[in-house]
Amino acid sequence: MISNSVNKYVWLIDTLRRYGHLTLERVSELWQHSPLGDGKPLSRRTFFVWRSAVEEMFDVEIVCDRATREYRLNRTTGGDDAMRLHTWLADSMSLSGMLSDAAEVADRIVTEPVPSAREHLPVVLNAMKQSRCLEFSYRSYTRSVGSSGVLVEPYFVKIFKQKWYVIGMNVADARIKTYALDRMSDLLITPNEFVMPEGINPTEFFKDYFGITTSHSNPREIILRVEPTQAKYLRALPLHHSQQEQVQDECSIFRYRMCITYDLREQLLSYGSNVEVIAPLELRTMMRSDLEKALSLYK
Repeated sequence: MISNSVNKYVWLIDTLRRYGHLTLERVSELWQHSPLGDGKPLSRRTFFVWRSAVEEMFDVEIVCDRATREYRLNRTTGGDDAMRLHTWLADSMSLSGMLSDAAEVADRIVTEPVPSAREHLPVVLNAMKQSRCLEFSYRSYTRSVGSSGVLVEPYFVKIFKQKWYVIGMNVADARIKTYALDRMSDLLITPNEFVMPEGINPTEFFKDYFGITTSHSNPREIILRVEPTQAKYLRALPLHHSQQEQVQDECSIFRYRMCITYDLREQLLSYGSNVEVIAPLELRTMMRSDLEKALSLYK
């Protein structure tokens, strides 16, 4: 669980994000009635302590409009990536709090096993903050023999389908690669320092991809014919930020600008007969081959 102090800082960020502009009196009132509060108002001194901690820890400035005496988040600091992280932290914090208060119905809460990142994620994050290389042994699912002494410059981390990954430069191969934290062992931070390359950020790096796998190919226009029920799911949770929809009489046409990757093919296959790949022909041919191989198992 996130530490109690961080819970409070995330609460403050999320509250200002949701309400936009708030006076100190209104912040204090909201805190008093929040699940994290102890029923007491938030003092002016505590607010300013939290305000400084938020700026130092999350690189997000809380500014005051002197004319209205209202506080708000300065959107020019941190950027969109920071705000997405804060939103995710707030959602996770809220869920954690709800589950902690539901002990009496624990036997009626169904969860699914998730590969734990508690052991390795703090080490990776510390290496990123110190700009130091990681060394570890790695067991890839595509190779029969694992690798030891892997040296990586950790650039950023990403969560996908409930698993954490670190993306960075493999020093020996001089290539940016992706590693799943649950397949690591003997992880340690080395004294070797590195400099984060200019122009590399997670949003830009993954903008043309679905999932965690990447490719050296160029992004393509991908067109899907989607059945009405499945279309509702894609509207609620878009497959990619480039998603565009054209509604027709008996189906919807969804258009994307993405690279063709293993993760994308796996996702499209999971939709079964509810989604048909119309273009490009290359992806349509891959899908047909995958389906034919699957069908051959049932002859």
